Order: sequence, then C-alpha cells, then structure tokens
Amino acid sequence: MTKKTIDQTDDNFQAIESTISRTEQFIENNQKVLTIGFVVIIAIVVIVLGFNKYYLAPIELEAQEQIFVAQQYFEKDSFNLALNGDGQYPGFLEIIDNYGLTDAANVANCYAGISFNKLGKYDNAIKFLKDFDTDDSALGAVANGNIGDAYAEKGNLKDASKYYKKAAYNSDNELITPIYLMKLGRVYEANGNFKSALEAYEIIKEKYAKTEEGRYIDKYIVRSKASIK
Repeated sequence: MTKKTIDQTDDNFQAIESTISRTEQFIENNQKVLTIGFVVIIAIVVIVLGFNKYYLAPIELEAQEQIFVAQQYFEKDSFNLALNGDGQYPGFLEIIDNYGLTDAANVANCYAGISFNKLGKYDNAIKFLKDFDTDDSALGAVANGNIGDAYAEKGNLKDASKYYKKAAYNSDNELITPIYLMKLGRVYEANGNFKSALEAYEIIKEKYAKTEEGRYIDKYIVRSKASIK
C-alpha cells in the first residue's frame, strides 16, 4: 500500500470519527429535547390508535346501522325521507352531521347530493357531491356526473362540461362511461364545440358500441361532422 493511499485511508477514518463524535455530542447536548420529541411521537401514535379503536370504530359501526333505512328510502325514490329521516331513523343529513368522521357520513354526502339533484335543489346537490371523496373510479364518475347534471340544469354549461369530462375520462365502465360521454358531447354541441363533441361520440362508437348509447351514436357523429367548419 502506498503512502498516499495510507494517508487517504487515515483521512477517511478521521472524517468518520469526527462525524461520529459530532453526532454523539449533538445527542448529548440535546438529549432532553430528543427524549421529549420521542415521547411526544409515541404519545401521538398511541392516541391515534386508541382513537381509531375505541372511538371511531364503534361510531363507524353505529353510523352504518343508522344509514341503512335512509338508503332504503333512496332506492324507493323517497328523496325527502332519505334526506331528512322519518322521525324514527335519521336521514342522510343527520348522518353527515352526527357521524362526520366516518365512511358512512362520506357516502351519505353522495346520496344526499343525488337526492337534492332529484328534488331540483341543484346548489345543495353540488355542495354535498363535492364533499364526497372516493378512490373508486365508478363512484367518482357518478358523483362528478351528477355535479355535471346540476350545473347543466342551472344553465352553466362550462362547468357542466368540466364535470362530465371528469366523469367520462376518469373511468372505464360500460354502464356509466358512455352515459357521461354522451352528455359531454351534447353539452359541447350546445356550446358550438362540435370538434370536441365528435371526439366524445367517437369514443362511444369505438369502445362502447354495444351499449344503448352506442346503438344510435352514428347520427350524432354525422351531425357533428357536418357542423365542423
């Protein structure tokens, strides 16, 4: 081993020892602060785990039991009862107020938004649907599509197209996607954007030809092509 190599190795060892010494000195000087920080982290973890197990889990179970009747009213198109309850069982609005941290309350936002849409209360529909959060692409499409419906009913075609586009392009569901592609195309046509309308219609023809929308999509494609200048 050459002297130069030995010197470099010594320098490396010295650098490592220096770093270790500084680290030990830092720990020694800040031992109290580090101990407090560690204890705080442990306490937070314990609190979160305890909160989830002893508070949130029982509340979630209770919320799931309470929402069942409101869901039944929703399926029967009894939207006022679904929203407000029947005096014995709570509706979606009470579920949201009383169980706000639960998954059941989150789902109730979606149900409530759709219910308000059906009742013609579009601002409320938009509010509750925007509060709904999901990683499921199909449920997300339904929520965004209903927001689009509400904006369309209000005459706000710009925002309607925005949410129909989210509903159509962020999902790939044969039952849902062609519905919102069709609505998107119709809104584009209403805005005079025939090129974008044609793109939406052609996706239906290409990917969803066997759906109800796909069976009569050709006339929309012909009409859009004829309208493009």
